[in-house]
Parts: sequence; structure tokens; C-alpha cells
Amino acid sequence: MTMSSPMRYPDSSSAKVMTTRGWWLVVLNFLLPGSAQTMAGNQRLGRFGLRATLTAWGIVIVVFVLYLLWPTSVYFLGTWNVSLFVGQMAMFFYAILWVVLTFDTLRLVRIVKTTPSARGWIAGLSVVMLVLSAGGIAYAGTLTGGLNGALSKIFVAGPTQEPIDGRYNFLLLGGDAGPDRDGLRPDTTQVVSIDATTGAATIIGIPRDLQSIPFSAGSPMLSIYPNGYSQDSGEYCTRWACLNTVYVAAEMDHPELYPNAVSEGSSPGIEAMKDAAEGITGLTIQYYVLIDMQGLSELIDSLGGVTIDVTQRVAIAEPETSEANVAEWIEVGPQHLDGYHALWYARSRWGGEGDYDRMVRQQELQTALLQQMTPTNVLAKFQDIAAAGTQVVKTNIPQSMLGYFVDLGMKTRAVPPTKIALTPANPDFPVDTEFPDYPAIQAYINQVLYPPTPTATPAIN
Repeated sequence: MTMSSPMRYPDSSSAKVMTTRGWWLVVLNFLLPGSAQTMAGNQRLGRFGLRATLTAWGIVIVVFVLYLLWPTSVYFLGTWNVSLFVGQMAMFFYAILWVVLTFDTLRLVRIVKTTPSARGWIAGLSVVMLVLSAGGIAYAGTLTGGLNGALSKIFVAGPTQEPIDGRYNFLLLGGDAGPDRDGLRPDTTQVVSIDATTGAATIIGIPRDLQSIPFSAGSPMLSIYPNGYSQDSGEYCTRWACLNTVYVAAEMDHPELYPNAVSEGSSPGIEAMKDAAEGITGLTIQYYVLIDMQGLSELIDSLGGVTIDVTQRVAIAEPETSEANVAEWIEVGPQHLDGYHALWYARSRWGGEGDYDRMVRQQELQTALLQQMTPTNVLAKFQDIAAAGTQVVKTNIPQSMLGYFVDLGMKTRAVPPTKIALTPANPDFPVDTEFPDYPAIQAYINQVLYPPTPTATPAIN
């Protein structure tokens, strides 16, 4: 006789013994799948279940250690389509195996031999544990598949890139196509420059009424606008809307200038805006992110809203609306906004400095979203966020870079961003949007990004 004999060869005539044995088998199946079969059933199946369980725990431990020592590697695996697919299949396989082991455990329990009062409890506990264990793993596999699908739709295949002068520069465009517009117009244009080491971000807001738009050296747009895109040369440029119409001009009138844009995950309009942003800021831009502003409302709703400390009441109304006819206001103070109101907060041009005020509010919204988009919040509402994200975002960021950028983004969340607005309202560097001095603008941006290192004052003896 061995210690396992009472489990494998119980006294089936004793309901008390069979009940105690049944509880042990059910609990063992939950704590260490495969152990019940090893002790009381098919040992081959039990050994297979134990190996699968120990392998799963081993993977969890390795991933945890990697996260502590080298988190970037974990972020890479968590965003790489191959590892996500393999992980999803492994989770589904293990969930099915746990179901098989659970039903086999119930067979080994021989419920009819237990006490009548315990039969329902043993069966019920088995079902609850099955839902928590196999059901939880199957749900995790579903989330993993959803993440893989969303990332594949949003991000493109491509090689990794090194930072330029220690920074990654992103062009952020926000806009929508309305019935009164010729195509999409990105009313929001920003360059986000992130320090590749510290994660410190600088957000450069570029107003849409900026005139005489230059293009970077080598841009195809220079062949059409050698002296810049202006009211004199631009088909769609007006005094109060010029920069954003660069997108329309390239997309509708000069798509041949960027013949490979679409195949590379971009568009002529986006590439022209990138060339314009480079010409304005003097920075080399590696990636772009185009956000559908209407879809952004759905994304914010999927996150459960966003909290913003409003410093000046904002009218939910068009610019020409009189104050008496404003139907609703976003009042001063901490406000938890749903997608509809957050979008109005970011886009309202009523009163004040119009476009310039809303540029400040857009940067505030970005900062608030970044701070409130925690891993816990994202995980809890992942499916809604993933569904909204595929409709909201278009980008050329390669999926191979996601792990690195997730790690960098965690650092960015911990450092308040520096905000620059190239407008007359900038107290540190007012910009004349009608007659901008681009060399001076570039020098100012360079000074903000690369401040001079203070030199130590020599001691006086």
C-alpha cells in the first residue's frame, strides 16, 4: 500500500471516505491540474496535465522575471503578432485540457458514492472552479486574439528605426471629413518629440492659419511650391486655414507626387503634411498618427470618459453663436467628460482666441488621456477600446517597434510634457502666423529640445 492508495483504491462502501476523497480531487484539479489523475486515475493523462501546468507556470515565472529585468522584451512579446498568436492558441489548448481534466475528475469522484448532502456542493464547486479557471484562460485567449487583430489593423509591417539626435518625432494629425469639405482636413497638427532615453515629450502645436508653408529639402511639393504654400500659390490656402489645406492639395490635386505612399501605409496628403511639418520645425519626422476626431469620441467613451481640470468655461457652440444662444457650457473646475463633451472641449472655437485657445485645450486633453489610460483601465475595457481604436487611428508605426514604444510611453507618463504653441499667444516666443520667421522658429524649437548645459562657475580662491 502507498500513500496514494486511499485516493486510487478508496473504500467505496463508505460515503464519508468517498466524500472526503471527492473534495480533495476537486480542489487538487483546481490547484494543480493533472494531479487528480496522477493520484486516482489515468496516470498518462495526469502526467500530461501536470507537464502542461508546470510549463504554463514556468512561462509565467520567466515572463515575470523578464519584466523585472528587461521590460522592453515583455512589451515586445506582448505586441508581436507571432507571440500573440502562439499565446492565444496555447491558452485555448490549455483551457480545453482543463475542461477535459475537470470532467475526468468528476468521473473519478464518483458522486453517487458520496453523501447525498455533498453531491450538489461538489458538482457546483467543480462548475464554479471550471468557469474561473478554464473560462478565465479562454477569455484571456480571446482578448489576446482581439489585441492581435487590432494591432494588425492599426500598425504596419516594417523595420525598426533608430532615434534621430536622440529623439523620436511623430506627426500627429486630427481631423474629419465633413459634408461641406473637399476631403479630409486635419484641423489639428502637432509634432510630438520624445526623448529616446528619458521618455520626456515635447508637444509642438502648429496652427492651421500659419502662412507661407515651407517644405523640407527633397520634398516633391517643392516642385509645385518652390517658394512655399501660401494664399498666392496654394489652391485652397486662406488667411485662417492654410496649413491644413496642404493635405487637401496633395490628396486631391497632386497625388502623383507620392506614388508609393498608399503601398507604404500612408497617403499623399499625410506625406505632404509630414514634409510641411519638417519644413516648419526643422525636425526629421519618422512616423505619423492620423486620428479621426469623430472616432476619438467613441474611444474616450470606451475608456469611461476623461477627467479634465477646466480653467475657462467652454461653449458647446459654433463660433458665430451669440452668448445668449449657447445651449450648453463646459464649466470651470474638474469635469469628467464623455466622448461628446471631450471632443467639444478640444475643438470649440467659440470666443477668446479661437483656434489658439483650442490648441491649448487639445494638448490638455492629450495629457489627461495619457495619464488616465492606465494598464488596469485598458485591460478592463479592452474589447471596446480595441474596437474603437481600429476605427480611430491610422499610422505607419511598424508593429515591430511597439514593444519599445510601449516601454518608452510608460516613461512618458511619468514626466509632464513640455508644450509649445507656434502662435501669437505664446508668451515665450510669439509667432506671427501671417509672416512667420521659420529660421527663428526652428532655432526656438531646437533650444527647447536641446537646452544648453549649464556650465559650473569656477570657484574663487
